[in-house]
Amino acid sequence: MLPAIVRFSLTQRLFVAVLALAVTGLGLRAWLQLPIDAFPDIAPTQVKIILKAPGMTAEEIERRVTYPIETELLGIPKQAMLRSTTKYAITAITLDFVEGTDIYWARQQVNERL
Repeated sequence: MLPAIVRFSLTQRLFVAVLALAVTGLGLRAWLQLPIDAFPDIAPTQVKIILKAPGMTAEEIERRVTYPIETELLGIPKQAMLRSTTKYAITAITLDFVEGTDIYWARQQVNERL
């Protein structure tokens, strides 16, 4: 099969040259239309809530603060994941939203739930 392709390319040089120019032109056009960002956005849309509760143990914070807030935030639309970390006197709740979600809309939804 390879000898047939070589033979065709040598006998039909004009066709091969026009085809190569067409492919090159289409590639150049696609390259020029390609959007390029200096710093592409690779991070997901996240809203983070950090709460301090001095003097409370991790178990108390989880029971009195973290769990009620997590329960309230579970129904937000376009939410991909909810996770939390509770340590002595501090809790951090992170909400990840699906790709393409407007950050200001996501923050507004969280503020309304809180």
